[in-house]
Amino acid sequence: MARKKIIAGNWKMNMTPSEAVELVNTLKPLVANDEVDVVFCVPAIDIIPVVEAVKGSNIQVGAENMYFEEKGAYTGEISPNMLVDAGVKYVVLGHSERREYFGETNADVNKKVLKAFEHGITPIMCCGETLEQREQGVTMDFIRQQVKVGFQNVTADQAKTAVIAYEPIWAIGTGKTATTEQAQEVCQGIRQCIAEIYDEATAEAIRIQYGGSVNAATAPDLFAQADIDGGLVGGAALKPDFGKIVNYK
Repeated sequence: MARKKIIAGNWKMNMTPSEAVELVNTLKPLVANDEVDVVFCVPAIDIIPVVEAVKGSNIQVGAENMYFEEKGAYTGEISPNMLVDAGVKYVVLGHSERREYFGETNADVNKKVLKAFEHGITPIMCCGETLEQREQGVTMDFIRQQVKVGFQNVTADQAKTAVIAYEPIWAIGTGKTATTEQAQEVCQGIRQCIAEIYDEATAEAIRIQYGGSVNAATAPDLFAQADIDGGLVGGAALKPDFGKIVNYK
């Protein structure tokens, strides 16, 4: 069975609540495409107004992060229950910016992935290498470790519903894009890694996105690859061009 493409916008730390609603209203008609899953991953403060603004459309709402505890003395954090109650369906976990600036480890990401599944939220787990790691030839070793630890204690049935986003760190917000061949090669490697952890059926079911300076020009080639099931889109998700990425054919 062909995997349904998933195209998610990661807004990062952009858009006030009122700006968010305005952007949703601009993008709604442009991203109307039931052949793909369209997700807007928005800052926490924007979740409630955005969930309201997307009602009746094909857009689903995701969060950009989540804590791995149910509740308690964790000032500034957001629990899975809060996200579920607000109408969130997806959560981005382990983005390279969270790993780099906020010290998130593979083990932290694993706790969050397990907690997301527990609450019926689909994790979009990010992985990717630095330029230095690519030049040292350790790209797949590094990414396999991120995937294996990130999916520790995740069942095959859970893994089938997950999303993995491959984002080479050297291509995020730099205007550099991995070549289509580079992106496909790593996404294929990730799928092989999932097959080793679980089995071929799980590997065939899981959706793997590419992210890193995806735009309207690069999307058709990238999304045509056998192992690339859509994109996690940064800057271009905040512009009308996101509509062209969603309707890439």
